[in-house]
Amino acid sequence: MTPLTQPGHYHDIARDLRLPTQAFIGGKAWSAVSGRAFETVNPATGAVLAVVAECDGQDVDMAVAAARRAFNGGAWSRTAPEARKAVLLRLAQSVRDHAEELAVMESLDSGKTIKDCLHEIGTEVPTFFQWYAELIDKTFGKIAPTAPDTLAMVVKEPVGVVGLVLPWNFPLLMAAWKLAPALAAGCSCVLKPAEQTPLTALRLAELASEVGLPDGVLNVVPGDGETTGQAIGRHRDIDVVSFTGSTEVGALFLRYASESNLKPVGLEMGGKSPLLVLEDAAISDDLVGNAVNAAFWNGGQNCSANMRQIVDVRVKDTFLERVLAKTRSLRLGDPLDPETDIGSMVTREHRTRVLGYIDQGRREGARVLAGGGPTAGLAGCFIDPTVFDGVTPDMIIAREEIFGPVLGVIPVDGVEQAVAVARDTDYGLHATVFTKDIDRAFDVAHRLPSGTVSVNVFSEGDVKTPFGGYKRSGSLARDNGTEAMEQYTQTKTIWVNLKTG
Repeated sequence: MTPLTQPGHYHDIARDLRLPTQAFIGGKAWSAVSGRAFETVNPATGAVLAVVAECDGQDVDMAVAAARRAFNGGAWSRTAPEARKAVLLRLAQSVRDHAEELAVMESLDSGKTIKDCLHEIGTEVPTFFQWYAELIDKTFGKIAPTAPDTLAMVVKEPVGVVGLVLPWNFPLLMAAWKLAPALAAGCSCVLKPAEQTPLTALRLAELASEVGLPDGVLNVVPGDGETTGQAIGRHRDIDVVSFTGSTEVGALFLRYASESNLKPVGLEMGGKSPLLVLEDAAISDDLVGNAVNAAFWNGGQNCSANMRQIVDVRVKDTFLERVLAKTRSLRLGDPLDPETDIGSMVTREHRTRVLGYIDQGRREGARVLAGGGPTAGLAGCFIDPTVFDGVTPDMIIAREEIFGPVLGVIPVDGVEQAVAVARDTDYGLHATVFTKDIDRAFDVAHRLPSGTVSVNVFSEGDVKTPFGGYKRSGSLARDNGTEAMEQYTQTKTIWVNLKTG
């Protein structure tokens, strides 16, 4: 991880930043064909950061054409695995070398804390490019058992041109989650960053070009979801789409695919993830820290956030007392200050949405024990971390994704009720279980319909483990792990008759 320093250091970097503002297509920066542009705003201050090209279907057509030329030309798709590996390793190092620049850019654009941005961009993002680079020349096909006069080879080939549509909560990390395996597979990419946070993806495209990624292999088209995202979803020359975002928009991508070329769509969508504290769990500093982090990490703007904290009545009072103390110690404020624990919401509109859920919780009868409103004295899109007690499973705040700094405690009596409440959701992205009994931990983990279940820690896993959801949280496709490559490859059988006459 890049070492933290004083806040003035990051403000100095911010003042000197060159912010990318144009689309990146075919290895070059372009204004939108229409000439339109949109403002990207620092949500912590309300200041306009930059005016960015607003792409539409014409720009997407250009990007797809560039990606198709690159793919068909074979400079990336058919080059030696070692050559692709070398480029991605150089890209990983370039991200490390530019970690402070990229982290400050992302913090300004999203309101995320510099502490989180430096960890994600200085450590996790390059790790993804390095890990998939190292996987390229270690991925093998196979030979099927046949009669001696036949050879049957099963090979993996890059799927072609892929559309990658990103969320705003982890802008560069989500780009790496999708780009690294897609590029490792040999695909060409058309990437749309979220309109709220376009800057670091555009800068990443520049860095990729500088380290030798062939022109047209990575194209970035900023714009809004309704226009640019839809154009990607409906494009007949895009072979696969991978989308991370809301369940509602994910459903639109399935419709776009069905109404265009039936392209496969990989979906990682919303969540309403539970954290279960069973009656035998030790309410330790570690457990409390994980519980608070599960709800408030990234300001709760996280699809796997464990806002539904299902706590056995035997330990609930102790749990709540310590969670409240920890919550009240969290520091909100300047995202570029390394001492800040929670930054701002991504936009004023999103802050209003989250505050609406908090008001809804009050109306439904849940009790606010901490927070509950905008942060006093801060002009940006800040919300105090909020703790609810007395949440019941039927409340809207227990059923819908809030995507903000809200922790709700649902009391239960025994493990069977805890599992029943945890399962009672339309989503299935993530769950956490705290218990001293390892047999019970495995039993509960297997009974929870979630793509990831962490035991005695809040964790989504790492680059080696697949991440995705059950039910309305996702499709069968997975990000991360060797499984991510499956989204971006096709399986081909080559059946050879070895008879000579």
